[in-house]
Amino acid sequence: MLSDRHRLHVAQQLRSAEHGRTPVAPLGDRFPGIDTEDAYEIQLLNIRHRLAAGDRVTGHKVGLSSPVMQAMMGVDEPDYGHLLTSMELPQDTPVPAAAYCAPRVEVEVGFVLGADLPGEGCTVADVLAATERVVPALELIDSRIADWRITIADTIADNASSAGYVIGEGRDPRGLDLKAVEATLTSGSETLASGRSDAVLGDPAASVAWLARTVARFGVQLRKGHLILPGSCTRAVAVAAGRTYTADFTGLGPVSLSFI
Repeated sequence: MLSDRHRLHVAQQLRSAEHGRTPVAPLGDRFPGIDTEDAYEIQLLNIRHRLAAGDRVTGHKVGLSSPVMQAMMGVDEPDYGHLLTSMELPQDTPVPAAAYCAPRVEVEVGFVLGADLPGEGCTVADVLAATERVVPALELIDSRIADWRITIADTIADNASSAGYVIGEGRDPRGLDLKAVEATLTSGSETLASGRSDAVLGDPAASVAWLARTVARFGVQLRKGHLILPGSCTRAVAVAAGRTYTADFTGLGPVSLSFI
């Protein structure tokens, strides 16, 4: 484990990397003893810094929600990060690609909560009962670690590689089979990726329930009005200036994000 001084130093380095768009070397290369507890504390240091500057938590995201990604990272459960007001992106305004280090987009079925979720013992049934609507979503991810050479500690400390998100209107989840939503990501006439919602822990609602139980251990509750991004239905796709990326979901419709 790292000392408090080293945790603070890493948090400052990640902030500088984000603001200056200058990625840093993998954390384990410089801090061999770093573990997931250190990483979550580093993440929270930077979240508190942003809240003190006037930002606001609007929800949470789950990462590493597929068995393939967990195996790559050598872990047996997902990780999570925070979503903030400053990460909200509009569909109708192009985003400067140069504002990020190495941006990618992920295709997700988002959950907007109409009621607080229980923590310990939260179930899929609890998630469905509390969900006001499910929405088509694109998450913009970025890594402040050079060349995306990340370990589990890197991505957790880096707020689960969060950078931004855009959501569509969505619908009430009742009457929709959340385990069978087909998703396709296109740019112009090119199909870039496709997948299905059950790629996310078998059921994206199960990912939300996992998150509610996990953050409860830290005294955090998923609240009414929060957006939860449970993990990607498809592989992440690198983005380029001058292109528009559209994710289309059966039963939910499309959502788009453009870059300049």
